[in-house]
Amino acid sequence: MTMTESSFVRLGHQAGVSTIELINSKPLNIIGSPAISELTEVLHTAGQDSELRVVVLRGSGEKAFIGGADINEMVNLDQASGEGFIRRLSGLCEAIRECPVPVIARLAGWCLGGGLEVAMSCDLRIAESGAKFGMPEVAVGIPSVIHAALMPALIGAGHSAWMLLTGETIDAGTALSWGLVHEVVAPDELDARVAQLTTRLSGFGPAAVRQQKRLLNKWFEMSVHAAVEDSVQEFGRAFLTGEPQRHMQSFLDRKGRKPQA
Repeated sequence: MTMTESSFVRLGHQAGVSTIELINSKPLNIIGSPAISELTEVLHTAGQDSELRVVVLRGSGEKAFIGGADINEMVNLDQASGEGFIRRLSGLCEAIRECPVPVIARLAGWCLGGGLEVAMSCDLRIAESGAKFGMPEVAVGIPSVIHAALMPALIGAGHSAWMLLTGETIDAGTALSWGLVHEVVAPDELDARVAQLTTRLSGFGPAAVRQQKRLLNKWFEMSVHAAVEDSVQEFGRAFLTGEPQRHMQSFLDRKGRKPQA
């Protein structure tokens, strides 16, 4: 694995999988403007790699994925600088959503506020059983904004209202039952499960996986009818890549079958 490191990001790359790790951000991986900017830049750069298959996003250590935005910075904000700060955080979330390949959030420990918004922007969320999730912004005088808007679609209006209005945390089991995370595993199994998923996703046709992520993101903002019509053309375009023919023939060969006329 090749490794590079900057002030706030450790980047590992091996066999089409990039691991982006937040570092040097206090024990709970708190993000301020410098860390947000570095993470955003690294994601944009990674997404330009045509050989990239999967991104794993994680925090340093096991105490937190991202414990929230830096209150030491936010306490000095005014209206204009507050909007600038939250737009930078929004830009990070959009960089994840716009990354052309699946982004897996490795969720250990605390995942709070802006950190949960970052996690919700990822395509897959795998948590360890001790993980805790919350949106505590109301407790410090601000609303949850930007990609908190993804929450109702993920966990429903009622659960979203509970998290956003009470500011209380939920455990990993609750997060799983609500649909906030996709899987919960034992702490010592987290890395193995993430590695298993990266291997699986890396083995699929890369063009098809990129198409599927693009479609999923578009469907958030489209009516069902428009999404159906749009996806017809995407299905046809898939056959221009040669991947369907190759993977379907491989499937038939494994089953010992011949293509039907």
